[in-house]
Amino acid sequence: MRVMALDVGDRTIGIAVSDALLMTAQPRPTLRRKSLLADIEYLRRLAAENEVHEIVVGQPLHMSGKKSPQSEKVARFAERLHEALDVPVVYWDERLTSFAAELHLEEMGLKWRKRREHVDKIAAMIILQNYLDSRPGQTA
Repeated sequence: MRVMALDVGDRTIGIAVSDALLMTAQPRPTLRRKSLLADIEYLRRLAAENEVHEIVVGQPLHMSGKKSPQSEKVARFAERLHEALDVPVVYWDERLTSFAAELHLEEMGLKWRKRREHVDKIAAMIILQNYLDSRPGQTA
């Protein structure tokens, strides 16, 4: 069983999946959004192929901790995803994950255009790794 994390945006969804031991997060190709039904079907197939038993969705919050307008969009998407996949959905604070992903990619020496291609899946990987590390019995 694995956990999948999503960094949901208006145009793309960054995706990461844990290993079977629930210790590490690996990024998956970023999903270019098409329609709600197509996006959910893609994620349903990916979840089935990877034996996902839980989904972590990054919750976009303001730095103050208050919900943003994007938070409501993400919540609606997550509800539809939960209905379609019938697996638990957990929200995880995603503040600064895109910034951390950008820094990580910049440190790797990637040019701006290449960083844009990878930032969403790296943000999803960071969300998932933070979630996995926070679970009882895990060591950081």
